[in-house]
Amino acid sequence: MSEHGLGTAPDDHDHATERSSSRTLAVVAAINVVGFLAELAGGLLFGSVALLSDAFHMLFDALAYVMAFLASYVADRYGENDRWSYGLHRLEPLSAFLNGVLLFPMVGFILWESFQRFLDPVAISTGPTLVIALGGLVVNVASVSVLGGDEMSLNERGAFYHLLGDAGGSIAVVVSTAVVELTGVRVVDPITAGLIAVVITWSAVSVVRASGSIFFLRTPIDSGAVRQEIEAIDGIERVEDFHAWQICSQITVATVHITTTDAEASDAVIRRAHEKLAAYGVDHATVEARSPDTERDASLAHTH
Repeated sequence: MSEHGLGTAPDDHDHATERSSSRTLAVVAAINVVGFLAELAGGLLFGSVALLSDAFHMLFDALAYVMAFLASYVADRYGENDRWSYGLHRLEPLSAFLNGVLLFPMVGFILWESFQRFLDPVAISTGPTLVIALGGLVVNVASVSVLGGDEMSLNERGAFYHLLGDAGGSIAVVVSTAVVELTGVRVVDPITAGLIAVVITWSAVSVVRASGSIFFLRTPIDSGAVRQEIEAIDGIERVEDFHAWQICSQITVATVHITTTDAEASDAVIRRAHEKLAAYGVDHATVEARSPDTERDASLAHTH
């Protein structure tokens, strides 16, 4: 006996929330593209490698928001059907993985340029660089204000924390530029760029690891705790098998095979097992139950 469909199914409110989240991410992406262009132009014109590194950091986040927006839009437009059991939600971890991988050559470029500038420091136009860096900080603050709120989606929360990191990078550029202006120590600029590259690397590793966990079907919840709670349900003798994985960061799937103490109570214990799984964030669950009598009948049929 099995029961399906007690996982959460998207309703009209969920679709409206996804569309609102997509629009918010699109606005933030547009803001960051403008900031990237300004910082890129400033870094090239005024010779600041720190400003260039912060510009590329901003570009990565803008691309991440664009791809998150596109993945959310496509997944919402092309939902579950006979051909695609879970729609196109896998686009989300795929886009995240590609974004993370593309960061590494960017980091290599920043570190190489920083090393060259460290060996042979060059003069930078501190005044214009400081103005543009402050503009980048304003862009990040504006983006944070657009995303900020008590009810952010998972994608929005991820973007929010990235933006906080961007704001920190912009502050580092502002401080390093001010230090160069006040002390004349030019080596501060490439050192700051190197520190920003470290932050970008940390972001890249985090994104690749998270998306890789989804692709390689890492269990997103505590299997041991789930098994214990399900086995503690009255009427369940033991959990025979349990698997959980993610389609994307917003959809968790699980299958459970249980043995009940009484065939008469199968429907009730299946409902309670679904409730336990839902409490752990499982959206789609399949629970299969069998009683000792069913197992004995199957064993006898096999021997004959």
